[in-house]
Amino acid sequence: MDGMKIRNYFFYLASFVIIIAGLKAASEIVIILFLAIFISSIISTIILFLENKNIPKFFSYLVVLGIFSLITLLLSYIINISLKDFLINLPQYEKQLQQLVVDTIALGETYGIEVDKKSILDTLNFSSFFGITTNLIGSIGTFLSKFLLIIIGIAFILAESKSFEKKLKIIFEKDKDRLEHFNLFSHNIKNYFLVKTTTSFLTGFLIALILIFFDINYPILWGAIAMLFNFIPVVGSIIAAIPAVLLSLVSADINTTIIIIILYVGINISISNIIEPKFMGKELGLSPLIIFFSLILWGWVLGIVGMFLAVPITMTLKIAFDSNKSTKWLSILMSDIGGKK
Repeated sequence: MDGMKIRNYFFYLASFVIIIAGLKAASEIVIILFLAIFISSIISTIILFLENKNIPKFFSYLVVLGIFSLITLLLSYIINISLKDFLINLPQYEKQLQQLVVDTIALGETYGIEVDKKSILDTLNFSSFFGITTNLIGSIGTFLSKFLLIIIGIAFILAESKSFEKKLKIIFEKDKDRLEHFNLFSHNIKNYFLVKTTTSFLTGFLIALILIFFDINYPILWGAIAMLFNFIPVVGSIIAAIPAVLLSLVSADINTTIIIIILYVGINISISNIIEPKFMGKELGLSPLIIFFSLILWGWVLGIVGMFLAVPITMTLKIAFDSNKSTKWLSILMSDIGGKK
């Protein structure tokens, strides 16, 4: 029996490696498929809500899909225009930031603080700070170029959803437990994506309002980035804040910059630690170790977009494991319950 178990474990490991290799080889198609499925789960929840309000399904379908397409296209246009203008002005921003550092060093020298000006300027490579963000935005732009394919995929998935439910009932006609497990899995997935997308949108919206209030350049661009990077735990919020904070140093004073940093931190902490757990449930939390490795794995398999999808994909697996008694132990291993008694 022990030998059989060991062979089974190696079989599962080999299958996992083959699946990951296949996903990496077909990453461009997989990204479109995953995004279409995830977005469909959110839209289907909204359509069901409208149906419960006695709005015809076909009308709900057209309205929700149309509004989603319009908002995404509008955001894409604004982001594209803002990014082009930002890249044009980037050399000027770098010079202003370098001059700010030089002035700060000069102020320190008046108080007897001796530092190597050249070493500090070389270390504080603002091109690399901005470069991280622009490279990531460029990858998002590549994804947006495939937006039409994603919309078509969403439309077909939503159109197939009802017949898919009937097919499942036929397949699991004699196995009600499996149908119940799938329904539980589907419900939890829809709830997760709806809450996560809503809180991410709220994060980006509040960030954009703050930047507009303090008259920081490209507020909608940085708000959209904050919304997208909210799907990447911990490091996402930090990366999203870098360009806006650096621009505030150029266009505003140090006091304004400190206030913006405090507001960035306050918004992210309150939404991630208060609002999300309240609506998702603490049991849907992922272990920090699992989050770290999922970012590495899916970032390697699917590229930059994979980092945005890493936590949703991993959460999908966790919910799937949690929906079945035989795999619930895997869900527990992936959970963030270390501090619970």
